[in-house]
Amino acid sequence: MFISEIYQSKQGEGRLTGTPSVFVRVSGCNLRCDFCDTPYASWAPEGQTFAVNDLVEKVIEFDCEHVVMTGGEPMIFQKIPELCRQLSNANKHITIETAGTCFADVDCDLMSISPKLSNSTPSESRAGRWRQQHEKARYRPDVVQKLMDNHDYQLKFVVATESDCDEAREFLDQLNHVRNDNVLMMPCGTTIEELDEICQWLEPLCQQIGFQLCDRMHIRWYGNKRGT
Repeated sequence: MFISEIYQSKQGEGRLTGTPSVFVRVSGCNLRCDFCDTPYASWAPEGQTFAVNDLVEKVIEFDCEHVVMTGGEPMIFQKIPELCRQLSNANKHITIETAGTCFADVDCDLMSISPKLSNSTPSESRAGRWRQQHEKARYRPDVVQKLMDNHDYQLKFVVATESDCDEAREFLDQLNHVRNDNVLMMPCGTTIEELDEICQWLEPLCQQIGFQLCDRMHIRWYGNKRGT
C-alpha cells in the first residue's frame, strides 16, 4: 500500500474527538476536492510503499488502541480489507475516513463518511480533466447507504455556507434510516478565524435542525500542520 504518513495524535473530528489515535494516511484518491488540505495524499500523492504485514507491525509499535485509516481515499486500495482484518485481529479499534464513493468489505468499528457536496468541485483551470471526473465520482448515495447498512457510522458534511447545509439535507433525503445524531456539519477552513466565522452561524443552525456541530479541533490544537 502506498502510504503518505503514519503518526500518533488526537482525533480532531467527529464522535471520537480527543481520542489518542494512530493515523495511517494512504496516498492516492479518486477525487480532487477544491478545499483538500492534504494535497500530498490526493492532488500530488507522495509517500512510500508498505507490505500489509510491515504496516501492521509499524502501527502496533505505537501501542495505541485506536487506529484511523485516512487519506487520500482508503477505500480505493485493494489491500484495505486485509489491513483492517489484521488490525482487528490485533484488537485495534478501526475508524475509516472515506468520501463514500467506493465500497469494500472491511472490518471497521466506525465508518466516518464525508459525502462531497458541489462546493468540493475544483475549477477547470485548476483541475483540468479532473474537474469532470471529480464531479462524476463524488455523488454516490447508493454507496453511502451500503456503508451505513454495514457499519456503525457518522456522516460528516463540509460546509461553508447555509446553502451547503441545504444541499447536505437534500443528500440525506436520498438515504434511508438516517439518525440525526449521526449527522455532523463541519466548517470548511484551515485557520481558527475561518472556523470561528462559520461556527458563529453553523452552531445555532445545527441546534435548530437537530444535527451535530463537528469542529476541526486539530486545527485549533496544532494549526494546519502535517502529522497532526
